[in-house]
Amino acid sequence: LPLGAALAFLLTRTDLPGQRIIEVLVLVPVFISPMVLAFGYVVAMGPVGFYSLWAKAIVGEVPWNVYSLTSIAVIAGLTHVPHVYLYSSAALKSLGSDVEEAARVVGANPLRVALNVSLPMTAPALFYAAVLVFFLGFELFGLPLVLGDPEGHLVLSTYLYKLTNKLGTPSYHLMAAVAVCIVAVTFPLVLLQRWLLKTSGKYVSVKGKATRQKLLPLGGWKWIALAIVALWLLFTIVVPISGIALRAFVEQWGEGIALTEVLTLENFTQVFSQSDQVRAIVNTFLIGTIGGGLAVACYTAIGLAGHRQRGGVAKVLDYLVLIPRAIPGLLAGLAFLWIFLFVPGLKELRNTVFSVWLAYTVVWLAYGLRLISGALLQIGPELEESARTVGASSAQVLRQVTIPLIRFGLLASWLLVFMIFEREYSTGVYLLGQGTEVIGSMLVSLWGAGAIDQVAALSLINIALVALGLGLALRFGVRLHE
Repeated sequence: LPLGAALAFLLTRTDLPGQRIIEVLVLVPVFISPMVLAFGYVVAMGPVGFYSLWAKAIVGEVPWNVYSLTSIAVIAGLTHVPHVYLYSSAALKSLGSDVEEAARVVGANPLRVALNVSLPMTAPALFYAAVLVFFLGFELFGLPLVLGDPEGHLVLSTYLYKLTNKLGTPSYHLMAAVAVCIVAVTFPLVLLQRWLLKTSGKYVSVKGKATRQKLLPLGGWKWIALAIVALWLLFTIVVPISGIALRAFVEQWGEGIALTEVLTLENFTQVFSQSDQVRAIVNTFLIGTIGGGLAVACYTAIGLAGHRQRGGVAKVLDYLVLIPRAIPGLLAGLAFLWIFLFVPGLKELRNTVFSVWLAYTVVWLAYGLRLISGALLQIGPELEESARTVGASSAQVLRQVTIPLIRFGLLASWLLVFMIFEREYSTGVYLLGQGTEVIGSMLVSLWGAGAIDQVAALSLINIALVALGLGLALRFGVRLHE
């Protein structure tokens, strides 16, 4: 939480060097699967990781234990920094800089301005972010599965997974009990988030047209701040991704092995020679492209149904959206598995990619509606009212006025949903079967089987797909921070 707030202050309020590229890099952990990041930390900083062995050669021992509970907590916290940054930066951008400039005039240094002026003004946003991060902690699956398993550290999500993975036969009563425990914690958190959003108006400190924001000169603090940001980027992004990239191109790794002697493309050859892994890559890409487009169409239809509504329809939609938001991906995948198995007429859909797409679409319903709502809010009601005045029906208004005006917002939503669907993994774990393979769930399966070489290659392919979506989003000017 403090690091995310500090990043937001530095990137929105100060003259920190390299802001444009840092603003993009900060969001990278949001779009990369936690499963991939966790594997990256293992091959980079595990007992025989690349950086671990290089550090051991210098100091005589590995100075860290990536499998400890402390390490898992630190890594999880650092990967959640972007979520805090997003809400804090949005709050800071909506405020004028007059009060901060006044503090500077009377001699306050940048640190004091941040702590005594900017921090109190963004307190509601920080509180909301704190609730969100706490909620995301209960959704964690990939990080504790990969990093916690070697030393037996379990969380509710990994315990739920092991009930079927280790016992072999489904233990439905235990699975249901764990599921209820998870929802009992997450649903009140989502209700609290909604209440915070509804009551945020009482904290408004700037109304009307905000004054032009002026950047605070950091002076001698500039390079210290840049070093702290660079250190976070190094540990959170560079270390795990470079570890995956190295491991994907070596046939083996351990003490006494020279990197140049084990370079190979065999890992990718193995991946593309396995039909299930090829299907996983194809399915993942199709779900992201075609499925992402269909999901955006569904979100748009739901968003338009509640557009300009102030009555019961809007309220019902608000509360319906809360249901999938309160259910972690792993639990949602389990729920869809039971639906496809026990609801008459749906069993045939169990082994189709449609089942995975439907689960993804429902799980990310709240996120998708937020994207569509953001686009719809940019359209003034007078444009639609003018069309109705000249006799246009509601359908004509939507088709000829509303949808054309939000077409760029729909494109941006599709690109963002594409990246989210590409990195999703936990929702598809229980739906994994012949015909429903996706990279995320396949990584979980291969990791459990100890196929490290193929996990490394698939992880790098997954990163490449996300990078493709990110590159297109930047090319089309999509505002990732909104």
